[in-house]
Amino acid sequence: MLFELKPIVEEIPSHFDVIIAGGGPAALGATVYARRAGLSVLIVEKVLEGGQLNFTTYIDNYLGFPNIEGAELARRMKEHAESLGTQFLNASVERIVVDGETRAVILDDGRTIEAKVLMIATGTDPKKLNVPGESQLIGKGVSYCATCDGYFFKDKDIAVVGGGDTAINDALYLSKIARTVTVIHRRDKLRAVKILQDKAFQRLNIKFLLDSVVEQFVGEKKLERVIVRNVKTNQTSELHVEGVFIAIGSTPRSDLVKGIVELDENGYIITNEWMETNVPRLYAIGDVRKKNVRQIVTAVADGAIAAVHAAENYF
Repeated sequence: MLFELKPIVEEIPSHFDVIIAGGGPAALGATVYARRAGLSVLIVEKVLEGGQLNFTTYIDNYLGFPNIEGAELARRMKEHAESLGTQFLNASVERIVVDGETRAVILDDGRTIEAKVLMIATGTDPKKLNVPGESQLIGKGVSYCATCDGYFFKDKDIAVVGGGDTAINDALYLSKIARTVTVIHRRDKLRAVKILQDKAFQRLNIKFLLDSVVEQFVGEKKLERVIVRNVKTNQTSELHVEGVFIAIGSTPRSDLVKGIVELDENGYIITNEWMETNVPRLYAIGDVRKKNVRQIVTAVADGAIAAVHAAENYF
């Protein structure tokens, strides 16, 4: 006999002091300070609490943890939040409602939950090359964060994909760690500002592979080589490197608040120094907001600042 499996609908209150869309370090940082202020908090996260931490192999730049796996740090952060009485809901926020004094989220199962304060902590998605081998080798030689993972390639041959400011900044940073850094760029000229280009051209261990695109990442348990194609001659070649850092941009997950709050030209949410958007009681924290440094420590700080401001001004 076949039984129909019906989704479990979690029983939760219909109103909280604070609802946070997203469950990464920014959200978990916010809930610690909100709960310490006596506020009720609901974190709505569809996949895994901890966000991108769960897909980071090792972390050595978060204070107090000189060497910890990303998934383990995420687990500890969630446990800390749970110990303070934070409620978690495994769901997606489909829509944000801002109507006069009303602040609410509409979930993917149709439920509406209201709050005094909403926080958007949905993060970003790194732009991917979408070539064979890329997804299989993430964390095994393929990375999207030079400052996160660069140290693990000390004295090794690596590559950076991209030609803009971020890519060249990454190449300069990595050139102090790696033996060689090869910049792979699809155009015949870099797009980075001149001062960065000049610095990169002067760095002896930075090489340039222009007019080229990555066709495939190759490796069993870890990255072994990259197949590169020249866009002008169409010829392919192999580049033997142990790490590749893809720096072709990121996409903020800000669709929830498009048409509601102010965004910059790239879709990042604009906030003030307290992480509040141009809509009162609607905050943006972590990588989804416009800022210069996107690290675990800055995400946690964003959450703490927003929670303190909300507690002091709206309750």
